[in-house]
Amino acid sequence: MKMRICYLITIAFFFLSACKGPGGVRVIKLGHGLGVTHPVHEAMVFMAKRLEEKSKGEMIIKIYPNQQLGSERELVELLQIGSLGMTKVSSAVMESFAPKLQVLSMPYLFKDDTHCHRILKGPIGQQLLLDGEDFWLRGLCYYDAGKRSFYTKNKPVDSPEDLKGLKIRVMESNTAINMVKNFGGSPTPVSYGELYTALQQGIVDGAENNPPSLYTSRHYEVCKYYSINEHTAIPDIMIISTKVWNLLSGQEKQWLQEAADESAEFQYKIWAESVEESLAEMEKAGVTIVYPEHEGFRIAVESMYEELNVTQPELAAVVAQIRNNQ
Repeated sequence: MKMRICYLITIAFFFLSACKGPGGVRVIKLGHGLGVTHPVHEAMVFMAKRLEEKSKGEMIIKIYPNQQLGSERELVELLQIGSLGMTKVSSAVMESFAPKLQVLSMPYLFKDDTHCHRILKGPIGQQLLLDGEDFWLRGLCYYDAGKRSFYTKNKPVDSPEDLKGLKIRVMESNTAINMVKNFGGSPTPVSYGELYTALQQGIVDGAENNPPSLYTSRHYEVCKYYSINEHTAIPDIMIISTKVWNLLSGQEKQWLQEAADESAEFQYKIWAESVEESLAEMEKAGVTIVYPEHEGFRIAVESMYEELNVTQPELAAVVAQIRNNQ
C-alpha cells in the first residue's frame, strides 16, 4: 500500500504543472496500456493530430502508451486526482467508478454490431459517458473494442464445459468475474501488462479478448487456441479527468470533443480491417481458430440477467432499454 501511495504521489508531482506549456500552449497528457500498433492507439494519434489542427497549435495531446505511466486502474486513479489528463479504459474497468457502465459488460447484450453502435451513439450511450462525473471522470467517446472471445493454451473452448478447471484471466470487473464463473471457469484478475508472463508461467490457462488485442499483445505465441464465441462486445472509452476538463475554456472543450468524436469515427473504420488482419496473421502463426455455437454460452449466462432484475433493478431497466431498442 505504501509503495502504491508513493507511486501515485511521484506521478502526481510529475504532472502537476503539465497543463500549460511554453507560450501558453495547453498540453494534455494521455496514458494507456496498449501497444503502438493497436488500432485504438492509432485513433488516439489521429485525435491528437486533429486537436492540434483545430486549435492551430494551441492544444497538444502527448501520448504515453505501453503502460509507461501505470496500469489501467492506476491511470484512472491518476485522472481522479487530476494528475493525468486522459486515458483509454475498458468500460468493464469503469464499472468500479461508474456503476451504470457495468451494463455494457453484460454477455450477449447486443444483437449485432449495428445495434451496438446505435446504442452507444444514441441517448443511452451518451448518458452513460457522463455517469462517472461524480467520480471526477468524464467520457468523451467510445472506441470499438470488438467482441471478446476465449483464447487458451492447451485446448479449444467449444462449449462452457470446456472451461471447467481452467484459470481464465479477466479484467478487474465483477461482471466479467461472474460471467466466467457462470461458464464454469475460474476467473483470475491479472493486469494486462502482466498477462503474457502469467500465461507463460501457468498462473492462468487462458484469457479472453478481441482479435487485435490478442495479436498485438503477442499472447498468441503462448495460447494456440482461439475460440470465437463472442460473449461480450465491451467498448473502450476515452475519458478525461473532470479536474482537467473544468480547466478548459468553452472553445478548448469544443475542440477536444470534436477531435475525440472524429477519432472515434476513424477508429470504427480501421477496426474491421484490423480484426481480419489479426485473424489471418495468427492463423499463419499456427493458432487454431474455432467457431463454437453461441447458444450454449448464452444459456449459461442468462441467470446473470435474472439476478440483475432482483439485485439492481435500476441497471436492469437500462439493460431492458438496450435490448428493446433493436
